[in-house]
Amino acid sequence: MDKLNIEFSKEVVIVNELGLHARSAAKIAKLAQNAKSTIWLIKDNEKADASSIIDILTLACPKGSRIALSADSQSDIDIINNITALVERGFEE
Repeated sequence: MDKLNIEFSKEVVIVNELGLHARSAAKIAKLAQNAKSTIWLIKDNEKADASSIIDILTLACPKGSRIALSADSQSDIDIINNITALVERGFEE
C-alpha cells in the first residue's frame, strides 16, 4: 500500500513593518533546517523551501501578506508552530 502524502499546514499574516526580509528569512530558515521533512512557505500558489533564505525572499512578502506554512510530515508540526509563532511576534524586531 502506498503512503499517503498528507501535508500539515497553518496560515499566518506577516505583521512586522519591514515584511519578510533577509534577517527574518534567516530566522525562518534556521528553524526549518531542524525539520525531518521539507517545510514549505506558500504565497499566492508559489512555494518556497523554508530552509532556503533565497527561496523565501523570492516570495516577496510585505507587511499584510498572508502565507501558509506546510510540512510534508506530521513529525514537523512543532517546527510549523515555532515558525508561526515567530511570524506572529513580528520576527522579534
